[in-house]
Amino acid sequence: MPVNLVAPDPKSLLPVAGVALGVAEANIRKPNRKDLLVIRLDDGAKVAGVFTQNRFCAAPVVVTRQHLSMLDPAASIRALVVNTGNANAGTGKDGLGHARQTCAGLAELLGCTSVQVLPFSTGVIMEPLPVERITAGLPACIADLRADNWYRAAQAIMTTDTLPKATSSQAKIGNATVTITGIAKGAGMIHPNMATMLGFVATDARVSLPLLKGAVAHAAKHAFNCITVDGDTSTNDAFMLIASGKAGMDELGDAHSPDFVALRDAITEVATRLAQAIVRDGEGATKFIAIRVEGGRSEDECRKIGFAIAHSPLVKTAFFASDPNLGRILAATGNAGVTDLDVEKIELYLDDVLVARHGGRNPDYQEADGQRVMKQSEITVRVVLNRGGSSAVLWTCDMSHDYVSINADYRS
Repeated sequence: MPVNLVAPDPKSLLPVAGVALGVAEANIRKPNRKDLLVIRLDDGAKVAGVFTQNRFCAAPVVVTRQHLSMLDPAASIRALVVNTGNANAGTGKDGLGHARQTCAGLAELLGCTSVQVLPFSTGVIMEPLPVERITAGLPACIADLRADNWYRAAQAIMTTDTLPKATSSQAKIGNATVTITGIAKGAGMIHPNMATMLGFVATDARVSLPLLKGAVAHAAKHAFNCITVDGDTSTNDAFMLIASGKAGMDELGDAHSPDFVALRDAITEVATRLAQAIVRDGEGATKFIAIRVEGGRSEDECRKIGFAIAHSPLVKTAFFASDPNLGRILAATGNAGVTDLDVEKIELYLDDVLVARHGGRNPDYQEADGQRVMKQSEITVRVVLNRGGSSAVLWTCDMSHDYVSINADYRS
């Protein structure tokens, strides 16, 4: 079961003016499951995104980037189309053609150009995209378009996820109350190098495109780029931010204004909830672990050490076994590539328990205290470097027998 994660209440997911969502069962890989999603945007909406840094990126990532760069400044993105069950990655020129064919099919139904449609896929890599099934399912998505369809949309993008991931928030921006709603999917192949497997967040705020790009980059860095399940970066990662501009407010155009900072932070909070839900639903996970690295010389240094701990199979399996074999955390810290660390200054805490200091075990540490914390379903690891004023927090999970089983059987 996911770590302290429950499915969102559909009634808690707030509609975003100018955004409608439609879902269909297109039998892309398995029958009788929601596997196709269309997100239709009113004219004038702005869209920005960040994408996987994996050089073997999927065809829909390539096409989405191209469409965003080719879009006429006088036009706007009118739709996103997402399929699960097939990643359309490692599919060469045919995959690019299939992604473009999907866009053309939806554009014809919506009365826009194919460049105004952005495609996204997730699922099995190196299998031909069944584009005929997708285009055949698009009319059902169109017929299902509703503003209050966020919960079913979250279901339609799942792969090995056990629960849909969605959340909403509202924020006071100037004299307007703006709405922010988002969905995400992901449980394995999670070490985002930009975002997550797939994430879509929409707001009705009015914001310029340059500021929207800044907001999506900020949210990616401080939310999705702070999680890891298994250290693998997907070929299909995409995190998209939509601003419909329907809120009754002046357009935000100053990156330093308090109103933009408030909007950016509210978007980041929604992204953080989604990112943490991915870790809580990590394949086979039984523990949710926050790793705080404090007292570093830079945030990047703290993140490097945090990820060295989070990626260590020895650390992750010790957490699964509730075994306070905490020397593994010290070993990962020392192996993070920060060559001038003074281990005499480092302190290691497990929740409130001081485990190590002055280069070794704390004389007052009792294994029973470590055991008590390790048995919890939520744990905080604190590494205090005592060499500066920077810090970083990352979120990860343990690694269980089920992780191996899920991925061994993924294609069956």
